[in-house]
Amino acid sequence: MNETNRPLTPSVASLAAHPLREAVLGEVHARPFLPVATPARLLHFAFMTDVAAAAGDRARLGALCAAHGRPGPLPEAKHHHVVLPGGALRWEQHSEFTTYTWDVGGRDRAPFERWAAGLAAPMFALSQPGPLLVAADLQLIAEAEGQALEDLFDPASLAASLVDDGAAVAATDFRVGGDGFVRLLVLDRALGPARAGALTQRLLEVETYRTLALLGLPEAQRLGPAVKAIEDALTRIAGAMTQGEGVMADARLLDELTALAARLEADAAASSYRFGAARAYDGIVQQRLVAIHEQPFGGHPTLAAFLARRMAPAMRTCLMLEERQANLSRKLTRAANLLRTRVDVAIEHQNRDLLAAMNERTRLQLRLQQTVEGLSVAAISYYVVGLAGYVLKGAKDAGAPLDPSLGTALAVPLAVLFVWLVVRRIRKHHTAE
Repeated sequence: MNETNRPLTPSVASLAAHPLREAVLGEVHARPFLPVATPARLLHFAFMTDVAAAAGDRARLGALCAAHGRPGPLPEAKHHHVVLPGGALRWEQHSEFTTYTWDVGGRDRAPFERWAAGLAAPMFALSQPGPLLVAADLQLIAEAEGQALEDLFDPASLAASLVDDGAAVAATDFRVGGDGFVRLLVLDRALGPARAGALTQRLLEVETYRTLALLGLPEAQRLGPAVKAIEDALTRIAGAMTQGEGVMADARLLDELTALAARLEADAAASSYRFGAARAYDGIVQQRLVAIHEQPFGGHPTLAAFLARRMAPAMRTCLMLEERQANLSRKLTRAANLLRTRVDVAIEHQNRDLLAAMNERTRLQLRLQQTVEGLSVAAISYYVVGLAGYVLKGAKDAGAPLDPSLGTALAVPLAVLFVWLVVRRIRKHHTAE
């Protein structure tokens, strides 16, 4: 069925797309491999950059491209390829670093005949976006033009292997040369431009990410003494907890434990990103090494074997310190909970003793109050009887046939009963309230 007879169907563009669909679909095509023809020489730089530095770097690169009549990177682009007078530039921006890879041509008569620093004039003309971390000099030449690897690299650190299913030989000693660059040599056996571009980019990524991964080691070495000091302090506090020196001593120990926990959490929060990034970068290195399909060559260790021997201990150090921080945090929490429980129990005992003392004091006050009530009944009755006596005497003087003494005597029990009933009623009223 030809195009004119094909039935009309609705277009996918008519459907409402997810706002991130384009970004997700385009991610698999990000940073594509660029073809590289043999011979070639690539100078690769990686600079640490934060958000502000990355924005400034993008602006400066755009200005450089515009000055040479070339298009600059798009506002949201993470990579850009442009041909400038100094060579072809591949620019990439990552979360915490930015890379520049210059293809300066492969006109050397012998490997690394010219120093890379003399070929890096285009890079030096730019303002560096941040601190330099990686400087790699990769040379791609035909195998027939090569020379003994031991003459180019330190034999003690030389790593070499057949890569890309035997289509090339990759060699390096991972050492910084006198010009400040780490040298990598690729001997082309049967690479085409596409395979050469993929291989050289992966080798440069191995150099970049293995350096970034090792940034976690100085952080681990910096935090090691602090973690050891906290562990020693916890051991001392745990020993003091067995002494049982009282609530005040436990409260002081709890304050010290809280301070140690806060210090540990601050260090862990400050280092968590670095250690997490180190693990991620190490994982990328391992992926790139798998992708180049290494095989042994000339009795030398492969790149993967060399890096495993040198990088694995550093990665284990970072992992061990991170685990020590996590374990120590849990131990501090348990010790603080134990101390807090002891302090709470001791306070409850103090409160119990205080309540018992208050109950005893209240009982004594009640007994005293009852005694006072008894005395008050007698005193008030005395005054009431005295008033009754005055009344009876006055009545007799007025001519009433009464005996004041007898009337006073009869008024005593009545007054006592009346006053007692009044006091009892008042006490009941207060008790009810």
